[in-house]
Amino acid sequence: MMAEPDAPQPGDAEEAIRAYKQILAAVIDRRPSGTRQRLADELGKNRSFVTQITSPSYSVPIPARHIPSILAVCHFGPAERDGFLTAYDRAHPGKAPLPEGFRRHRHLALSVPDLGDVRRNEALDRAVVDFVARIAALFGEDGG
Repeated sequence: MMAEPDAPQPGDAEEAIRAYKQILAAVIDRRPSGTRQRLADELGKNRSFVTQITSPSYSVPIPARHIPSILAVCHFGPAERDGFLTAYDRAHPGKAPLPEGFRRHRHLALSVPDLGDVRRNEALDRAVVDFVARIAALFGEDGG
């Protein structure tokens, strides 16, 4: 019987787990002290459990049921959240419960003219973001 193409191979499993844990550890390190304890409280676990599931040094995988709580307590930015969920899905295909209303985003760099005024530049930035959101809405959830 062949393994699924997207499923990590036995030798890759630890590396795949380490990848999402590295993202999580970096996010937690940028949060205020006490974040690990708040996470432990939210999960109903002790701090040593949180250390095991958040440290890339431990190969203990994060149970899928804890993903929404981790995302909520740790306040991931959009890029961090996308990277974490992508890495988690690579390690555990199809297991991560996505937060309600979750949509992946991708980053697009865009050069625009400097209008020489902070307020005008901010207005231009908002107009571009709003314009892109309206265009994306035209394509809808099904990809158009």
